[in-house]
Amino acid sequence: AAEELGEKMARRDWQLVYGGGRVGLMGVLSRSLLAHGGHVTGVIPRALLDLGVGETKVSELVVTDGLRDRKAIMDERGDAFVALPGGIGTLEEVLEALTLKQLGYHRKAIAVLDLDGFFDPLWTQFQQGIDAGFIKPEFLDLWYPARDVDALLRYLDAYVPHSYGPKWTDRRADRIPD
Repeated sequence: AAEELGEKMARRDWQLVYGGGRVGLMGVLSRSLLAHGGHVTGVIPRALLDLGVGETKVSELVVTDGLRDRKAIMDERGDAFVALPGGIGTLEEVLEALTLKQLGYHRKAIAVLDLDGFFDPLWTQFQQGIDAGFIKPEFLDLWYPARDVDALLRYLDAYVPHSYGPKWTDRRADRIPD
């Protein structure tokens, strides 16, 4: 799926701005996009590059002092947030993008390639937050879990940003758990 996404992104002349690793599915995506003539910008902290996990064969390599600098550059340069199944860092980045969108810091699309239901437990956690009164139901719309590459691309093609009400309004005190 990562190879397919890279090929289809290149065909659409979409660029990839990503965390600069050569490992995991994002590494596969990066190599696929490059193999199909696409442009890839890797943004990686010096410490990770020194560990040997960085992909240096990219169109542009940006080396940062740390993870916060890295994310700021990716946020600034990217038009959307897309995540493939991954580890703790992937989950942290998805949650940060969702939080920033919820708070109105950006209006970019957030989509995850939900291969084999990888992100289903996160969706379930959000549902539990709604049931407990911690999350507004409309915030499920902050992101799109795509079951395959074509669904992900259709979502990104059709994405139109919309506004959400302030996070803390319309909350009834009697619904907030102790």
